[in-house]
This record gives sequence, C-alpha cells and structure tokens, in this order.
Amino acid sequence: MNESVDQPVPEPLNESPTEPTTEPTIELAREEDLGHLPEIERRAARLFSPEDLPPEIAARTMPPDRLRSAQREQRLWVAREEEGGRPVGFALLGVRRRDACLEEIDVDPDHGRRGLGRRLVETVRDAARARGHDRLLLATFRDVPWNAPFYARLGFEIVERIGEGERDAGLRAMRREDVEAGLDPSRRVLMRLAL
Repeated sequence: MNESVDQPVPEPLNESPTEPTTEPTIELAREEDLGHLPEIERRAARLFSPEDLPPEIAARTMPPDRLRSAQREQRLWVAREEEGGRPVGFALLGVRRRDACLEEIDVDPDHGRRGLGRRLVETVRDAARARGHDRLLLATFRDVPWNAPFYARLGFEIVERIGEGERDAGLRAMRREDVEAGLDPSRRVLMRLAL
C-alpha cells in the first residue's frame, strides 16, 4: 500500500530576495529605439557649459532621417541598462570620404560613469575595423573632461596638422562641419585612432 505523506518544504537558505543582475548591453538600434534618442542627446547636452555649447546649438538633435538611415544601415548602436529596456545611450558611425568617424555619441547623464560610453566607442571602433577602415576620426571639445581627455585614454590622438591631400579630406570635412554648426574651433579638436 502506497501512502503519500506531506513533506515540509525546506526554507530557502537566503531569506532576503536578491535583485537580478544584468549586464548593460550594447546592440544595434531597432526602429522603435529612434524616438528615445533625441531626449538622450538633449539631456547629455545639458552637461556642457554655454561657452562650449551655446544653448541654441545644444537644443539641436540629430535629424530623424539621419538616425533612421543609420539604423537601417546598421551604423547606430544603443546602450541599455537592462536587456530589452529603453536606450540610455547611443553612438553613430559615419563616414567622411574613406574614413570612419564617430559622428555622435551620447549617454544619458543618469546612466553615466558606468562604462557605457567606453563600450559604445569600442563597438563603433570594432565595426569600423570590420568594414575595412584603417582609422576612426572624431571631433570633440578640447578641454571638457569627458571629451578629448576621455578619448585619449581610449587611444585616440589629437590631430595637430590637417594635410592638404586626399588622405585628410575627411578631417577637413569634419572641421568645416564644426564651423558650419557654429562651434568655436578654438575649443574643438580633431582626433584619430589607428585601427
């Protein structure tokens, strides 16, 4: 004869619930991410002084058609604090002539200082290398701690002189874009990373 006896369920060893830990992710942007990116860009722009980034320039965000194009061409990545969550940062890979460039990178300040910016830069760097580029360019602020000094720690070098030849056409285009956008060239610097 088989008897079933109710057995007491053992208590868990750890009585305090633990939060699930998830590593922030960097992944290609999805179409549904695009609407979140302008607010990230606006929030990140608030960190700059008006001398570096005048308010009328800080209010501008990447045009939606450029974001959409980059997303379709798999040149736009987002950072998420949790898998499937809303984006908290993004980076866009551009091309100037034959050079890859870090066209835009922003991390929501509420999610800063967690390595997301570094991971976004590394993702763009790896994508540029995989696409056959031999250097990655960027334009940034010379003296803002999370700009040129940050990129220098990641291996970027300041471009001291822009040549006249075809090789530096991308650098000249980036300098021209800064001036056309109304940014003070004395506060800006061009940087490159050999890939």
